[in-house]
Amino acid sequence: MTQAEPADGDPAVADPADGLPGPRWQRPVPLVGDPTSAAHRAADPAGWAFSGEVRTALGEVIAARRDIRRFRPDAVPEDVLTAVLEAGHRAPSVGHSQPWRFIVVTASQTRDRAAVMADRERLAQAAALDPERARRLLDLQLEGIREAPVGIVVACDRRAAAGGVLGRATFPDADLWSCACAIENMWLTARAHGLGLGWVTLFRPEELAALLGLPDGVVTLGWLCLGWPDERPPEPGLQRHAWSHRLPLAEVVLRERWPGAAAPAAPPSYLRAPAPDRRVAATDDADGLLTPPGSLGLLDAAVHRLVALGARDVRSGTLVLAGADHPVAGLGVTAFPPGVTREVITAAVAGEALGAVSAVAAGLTVTVVDAGVTGGPVPGARAARPEGLRGDLVETDALTRADAQALLDAGRVLGREAAGAGLVVLGEVGLGNTTVAAALAGALLGLDPDEVVGLGAGSDTAMVERKREVVGLALHRWRASSAAGSAPAAAPGSGAGAASDPLVVLAALGGPELAVLAGVVLGAAEAGAGVVLDGLATGVAALVAARLEPAVSAYLVAGHLSREQAHRRVLTELGLEPLLDLRLRAGEGVGGCLAAGLLLQALAVRRRAGRTLPV
Repeated sequence: MTQAEPADGDPAVADPADGLPGPRWQRPVPLVGDPTSAAHRAADPAGWAFSGEVRTALGEVIAARRDIRRFRPDAVPEDVLTAVLEAGHRAPSVGHSQPWRFIVVTASQTRDRAAVMADRERLAQAAALDPERARRLLDLQLEGIREAPVGIVVACDRRAAAGGVLGRATFPDADLWSCACAIENMWLTARAHGLGLGWVTLFRPEELAALLGLPDGVVTLGWLCLGWPDERPPEPGLQRHAWSHRLPLAEVVLRERWPGAAAPAAPPSYLRAPAPDRRVAATDDADGLLTPPGSLGLLDAAVHRLVALGARDVRSGTLVLAGADHPVAGLGVTAFPPGVTREVITAAVAGEALGAVSAVAAGLTVTVVDAGVTGGPVPGARAARPEGLRGDLVETDALTRADAQALLDAGRVLGREAAGAGLVVLGEVGLGNTTVAAALAGALLGLDPDEVVGLGAGSDTAMVERKREVVGLALHRWRASSAAGSAPAAAPGSGAGAASDPLVVLAALGGPELAVLAGVVLGAAEAGAGVVLDGLATGVAALVAARLEPAVSAYLVAGHLSREQAHRRVLTELGLEPLLDLRLRAGEGVGGCLAAGLLLQALAVRRRAGRTLPV
């Protein structure tokens, strides 16, 4: 449900103050959720701030928080206890999982047993220190379990699989951090009410869990002592007793990266993603439409990316269709006879191949590139052909390094040219190039043949097994050469055998059309154009480009998800979500053209749809 903002006169304003053409309509204001608009937020970026008095009070509470060890026996009112627990329950949690469980303990027998556990661990820790340090530790009161009228054990329920909680697949311990945030909320709320809180971790976790009957998979973060304090320390207790001191802020704040760590090598063209203000401006622009923000779902996100690149008024684009034959096709990895690549590229020049027809239907022009078609240059196609020897991946490298660089450079020129027409769509043709793309993906991502080899166009079970065998042999050769030192070693944090120099692995396991398309991606991005990917082969070419210059990813849109097994892994590595999932096997840029047509329609919608008043 929405309600219109109040306004005088006709809801359509013919002469809006923002200077943009067309009438403006009253903005529908949601009855639930955030009522503000992008215009409101842009006009007052600090408008969400609390008053100065509230900020001062918050600062005072944070500065006055202490780890209390001495308590009065007076009871904690139930409403105050609830306020402390409620504050913990309002803490941020990974994936909104709310993994905390608060076990409130008031029974003296339970507190006595917990206190004995803590005493035992305090003595054990002291025994591990030098004598002077041990005596100082034993002089300290480190807990108030017996004295505090309330004990709260914060437990973390970790029984949900990490992969099933948003954010824990990458940081599995984020649920524990969430519980620590809950403890901090409780600590500050207790201090604001004048209560004392002490966090005691002098326990063997399994003993404390057994004391409270926690099931497997539920772990404790220690014991919180809560009550009215019998001390009012002006500074932290361990600092007051000269155990330690607070470090200056300047010693714990680092800028950009760890001091002394070598900075990554700068990309050769210093390509940069669109600046944050352009990204925000793209979403602000969408917020002014007469529709709820995000109403077009994934398509909206793709259009935001294009608008941030300056493509709001783009109405067309170019399909760059590159074709090449591959020696690996002679190893039984393709269902089609020699000559098919030439036939399709020739038909593309005539405007009759499936990719070329799809491009025209989507409002795109076509640039056909002969990147190494058997039988000599294809008439009418742009020539960007390798000059050196070519190998079958299993015995020898696919390209010489000189050819890989030359083809990349030629593609860069093509990409800059194509960018002048608007969107740049990638397409490819080449017998055996799904095998090439699978091997290249395996090397770049550190994956095994079973993880990258798919069915391919027209393949049967026996051919898939042959492709898997060929890719396995190619990756084995590559990894053996890497281990022997003739190729770069795996990058830190990469999968087994992943390549650190993308140009070298492109020469070893790639193909000429993929080298050209990687260059097209770089050139188009340098010119500021959005690049729409097709299937696995174009995705791997984009991955090579992104490894050469990481900012390239900001210029990419995944047109669709193909049937090739490695395609999703490649798109995930690029951080892209495909617009379409039609189970295509066509190649030639067909899926990319379908997606480009959708994007051009969405851009037209963005330009033509009714807009709301600025404020």
